[in-house]
Amino acid sequence: MSVSTVTEQFRVDEVESFRRDGYFIARSLIPTSYISTMKQITQRDLAAHQGDIEYEADLHYPGAPASFDAEGGRTARRLRQAISRDPVFVKLVREPFLLNRLKQLLGPHVVMPLVHHNCIMTKQPRFSSDTGWHQDTRYWSFTTGELVNLWIALGPETPHNGCLQVLPGTHTGPAPASRLDDEQFLRTDLEENQSILKTARPVELQPGDALFFHARCFHAATRNFSNETKQSAVFTFRSFDNPPIPDSRSAQWPELLLS
Repeated sequence: MSVSTVTEQFRVDEVESFRRDGYFIARSLIPTSYISTMKQITQRDLAAHQGDIEYEADLHYPGAPASFDAEGGRTARRLRQAISRDPVFVKLVREPFLLNRLKQLLGPHVVMPLVHHNCIMTKQPRFSSDTGWHQDTRYWSFTTGELVNLWIALGPETPHNGCLQVLPGTHTGPAPASRLDDEQFLRTDLEENQSILKTARPVELQPGDALFFHARCFHAATRNFSNETKQSAVFTFRSFDNPPIPDSRSAQWPELLLS
C-alpha cells in the first residue's frame, strides 16, 4: 500500500498496513534538494570509483560479469558506507519526517547500524544481476529480527530497470530452512513455495518516494534491462533494545544513535 504524504509521521492506518504487509511506500517523502545532492554524490563517486565499493563481479549473481577481468567486470553494484561520503546522509536520517516514522515502527530510541546497507545501490545497464528472494536478516545477527529498512528512490524504479519486488506478509518470522537454498534464498523450484511466490508485488517508485520495509520481508529484483542506471539510497534501523549479538559481524562496526 502507498499514499502521498507531507506529514511528519504515519497515520494509524499506515502503521497498520506496515504491520500487516511488512512494507509501506511513502510517496514524495524526500525533498527534491536531498535527491539532487545524493545523485550528485553518487555520480561523483561512481566516476572516480571512490571509497568502499561492491562490484557485481564480487557476488556472481545471475547476469553479473564472471570476473573483474571480464567485460563489465568493474561494474559497481553499490557504493558502501554512504554516511561517510557526505554529511547530507546523516542530516537526512535525522529529519523529523523520517525519524518520527521510524519511531512509530521501532519505538522511541532508534539506532542506525553502519555495517548493514548504509549504501547507494547502483543497478547499471548490461552488467547488473538478478537477486533472488531473500530476507535481509539471513546474515545479520541481532537479538531479534525486528529491523526496518529504508529504500529511497533517486530516480524512477520500474520492473524494466529492476525495481524491488516483495512478498507481502512474509516478515512475521524466519523462513524454515527446508524452503531455502544453501545461500538462504527462497527456493523457486519447490511446490510448497509456489503459493507465496504468486503473491509477489513490484514496488514501483518515483524520485523521492521512500519504501519502509521489514528486514524479514522477502524481496527480490531482476537485472536492469533499461539504458539508464537505477540509483537508490538504502539504510537499516533497529530499536535501542535490539542490539547486535557480541562478536558477530553485525557488532563489528559503530552505530549511529538517532534518538
